[in-house]
Amino acid sequence: MPNSVRGPGSGSRAVRSTAPGRADTGPFVSRRAPGTRRTRGAGLSVDQRGRRNRWGLVVLIALLVLVVGRLVVVQGISGSAYASAAEQDRLRDYTIAALRGQVLDRDGNPLAYTVDASRVVADPTVVEDPRRTALALTTLLGVPVPELTEKLSREGRYVVLAPQVPSETSDAVQELELPGIVLEDNPQRLYPAGAVGGQVVGFVGREGEGLAGIERTFEEQLSGTDGQRIVEVGSGGHPIPSGIDESTPATDGHDVTLTLDQDLQFVTDQRLGEACSDGATTQASAVVLDARTGEVVAMGSCPGYDPGAYSTTDPDLLGNPVVSDVFEPGSIMKAVTLAAAVEEGQATPDRVLSVNGHIQAGDRVVTDAHDHAPVDWTVTGILAKSSNVGTIMLAREIGDATLEKYLRAFGVGETTGVELPGESRGILQDSDEWTASRAANVPIGQGVSVTTLQMASIYQTLANGGVRVEPRIVKSVTGPGGRVTPAPEPESTRVVSQATADSLAYMLEAVVGPGGTAPLAQVEGFRVAGKTGTAQRANPETGSYAGGGYITTFVGFAPADDPQYVVAVDLERPTSSAEGGQVAAPVFADIMRAALTGKGVVPSGTARPDFDLTG
Repeated sequence: MPNSVRGPGSGSRAVRSTAPGRADTGPFVSRRAPGTRRTRGAGLSVDQRGRRNRWGLVVLIALLVLVVGRLVVVQGISGSAYASAAEQDRLRDYTIAALRGQVLDRDGNPLAYTVDASRVVADPTVVEDPRRTALALTTLLGVPVPELTEKLSREGRYVVLAPQVPSETSDAVQELELPGIVLEDNPQRLYPAGAVGGQVVGFVGREGEGLAGIERTFEEQLSGTDGQRIVEVGSGGHPIPSGIDESTPATDGHDVTLTLDQDLQFVTDQRLGEACSDGATTQASAVVLDARTGEVVAMGSCPGYDPGAYSTTDPDLLGNPVVSDVFEPGSIMKAVTLAAAVEEGQATPDRVLSVNGHIQAGDRVVTDAHDHAPVDWTVTGILAKSSNVGTIMLAREIGDATLEKYLRAFGVGETTGVELPGESRGILQDSDEWTASRAANVPIGQGVSVTTLQMASIYQTLANGGVRVEPRIVKSVTGPGGRVTPAPEPESTRVVSQATADSLAYMLEAVVGPGGTAPLAQVEGFRVAGKTGTAQRANPETGSYAGGGYITTFVGFAPADDPQYVVAVDLERPTSSAEGGQVAAPVFADIMRAALTGKGVVPSGTARPDFDLTG
């Protein structure tokens, strides 16, 4: 059939023709005119197309091998690693909090202990319906629905809903099985005695670490060691029943038993509170020591604080003034001066001195409480009448260096070593630096500063036959297994002889007897020995004594013929001129009475001696 040709308008764009002498190669191959170039594409030869197809196949096979190899690596070689990573993503690591050890009084009554409690937290990214979850928790947590809803809607993965809830509440929360709600151990520290002994016990901070008192000193023993729980959880944050659940148990803290007597501590704190309510006393402190062992049986100050409410307490009150605050003690230091004079052979209780009402001290004149004409007083009378001039006369006989030696031997200027933080050394200048006026002031308790505990320790030495025993407030430490470790024995030092101590006990009893400065310190049925003190208080506004008022003190022991307890009291009275025998002595008497009767101390029945106060 002859070739046909379709021209314009025939509906065809191709012309098919056959050149003379050439076979028809099909519509996609055309002859190349001389001088023309072949374009890439439809004009490839069979060989070229074959090579191209082979290279394409090679590339496809290479890609397939790569994909299969990767699958082998993922499923085989790295499969366990990916599975482990997925498992790790489901694991949660929780701290098992150790229960902090107890702080107990000498009879085992708890002053501080810890109970199980939990912190309720949420992962907002897992919570399905914040408002519905809030409605389920509001009653249990005591938190309003809007507040919970706001917390549950926050960005991030951790928010605290309730910092501390008791175990019964945490159990109820757990039973709800709410997605995204988790419980964390957060034990609660309780102080059942409240403010009673609070300054001694101290408190713990938000992270559970001891920040004051015994809680701070014995942090390592009380805190224990936390445990750990690793658990596998599902999408809601709850443990998978058949998943991983591994625990390392916590080791609870040690118990610390104090030498405090909770009943006597209560009386002491109560009596100090009454003193602070008299309208003139701004601060009152007291400490009770066992006369033989130096153990602290009671210790407190007013105003005090409740360790369970420390976060709402004025920070200035969160210390322990009995060991940290220093003051000039006044005439209670005369006992040290006279003890030194007796020990050095310069005085006896019945030695008589002619004592004027005033004495020159460098550029100053020191007087007795009231200036008077010369009086013949015995050394006992000098102490009983609290004569400044007579005491200075005896101090000059022994010399400044000797007096300083005895002051330091009694513990002035050094910490006592009691197991409480923040203890002050007090202030005692070297005697070679004393001016003439200071050399007259130190023997009568001005120009030297002590803490209440140091003041009590001085009189414990006299009550204990001249042997000073370092004060201690910890009796023992008991481990979680019940093993009891007694506190180390305190250091004992002989300061003066038994004879000197007996002489001082006799003279100090005269202070409380007829003609002395402290009849209000008497305790019915018991012989009492002690000393008053009324020292000028430095005025922080003027930097001088002017307008500063007074520190009034009384320290003593009883029974005077067989000492059992030492009680030291000091009252800060910025606007009062009342003396120690008027305001501090009655506080002493009430605390001493409670100590003696509470422990069933029986009076010896021996009569108080007659005292010769004048020659």
